[in-house]
This record gives sequence, structure tokens and C-alpha cells, in this order.
Amino acid sequence: MKKLVGTLLMLSLSAAVFVGCNQQATTPDTPTGTSSAPAVDGSKYLLASEPDGVQDVIQVREAAQDQEEIVIVGRIGGRSNPWVEGRAAFSIVDGSLKACSDIPGDECPQPWDYCCETAKLPTSMALVKILDTEGNLIKTDARQLLNVKELQTVVVRGTAQRDEAGNLTVLASGVHVRK
Repeated sequence: MKKLVGTLLMLSLSAAVFVGCNQQATTPDTPTGTSSAPAVDGSKYLLASEPDGVQDVIQVREAAQDQEEIVIVGRIGGRSNPWVEGRAAFSIVDGSLKACSDIPGDECPQPWDYCCETAKLPTSMALVKILDTEGNLIKTDARQLLNVKELQTVVVRGTAQRDEAGNLTVLASGVHVRK
């Protein structure tokens, strides 16, 4: 059942890519997700320094085995809404792909959706889930928990979780936000 849910989630992430640049922009600085859960102290999930052994999303997708400890770097994005509303989860994209804002003259209102990279995007993304000490997904929006927004580069330390389709989820124990 977990594999089916993971596959469906990654398929929905991939399908959202094709919505593209024609949608109306949301404000990246304002989280739209709300949670009835009590506030969680995000500082215990933030890493003060970047961990060693960092690899790009594409490298980790190609090489990491299920349950392997990894350190992965990527930019928050990959779809018009890269967040799992009300949860500490989001998608990241390999740094080799260009966001629309990286393309001179592109006026895309949601450059973090990478709508100009649709062919490469499905194999250049990972889902990040930040887990508490009991291994449960934190019920606080990642934007609030970590004070992050679209297109920020994050380095995530965690465990690789693979499904039968080859999709990668990172069960995160810590996140470093690059300045």
C-alpha cells in the first residue's frame, strides 16, 4: 500500500508539471497551508552547517538504495505548488535544471514550476518529508517550520526511500538552507 501511495504521489507531482506557466501566481512568501496542530519548533530540524557528502538529486536518484543514508541538495520547486499543505513535505529539483526565472526574458509567474524543463523534470525531482523523532511526518507546513520558500536551495540529510517506479523520497532528519 505504501508503494502505491508513493507512486500515486510522484505521478501527481509529475502531472502537475504539465500545468505550466499559464496559471496565476501565488505569493511564495505567504504559506497558504494551515494546520490545526500545535506549533512545532523548527530549529531542531535546521542544520547550522552543511553536512559532508552532498550529492545532487539526479546522482542520488541514480545511485541511492532504499533505506540508504544520504545527503542531497536541490532547489524547492518542480510544480506550481511544491508543498504538501499543512505538512513538513515538499519537492526539490536538481540544480542542473533551469527555473523559468533563470531564463533571460522569461516572464513565468511561477518560475519554481520548471515548466520549461518538462522532459527532464520527472527524473530530476525528489520528495522531502521531515520526520519527528518517532518517524512520523510533522504536521506543520514546511514553509513555517523551516522558514523556506520556492527556489531556495536546501541540503537535506536523511534516508532514501525508493518505490517500485524508481521515485525517490527523502525521509529527512535535518535540513540546511543555503544562503
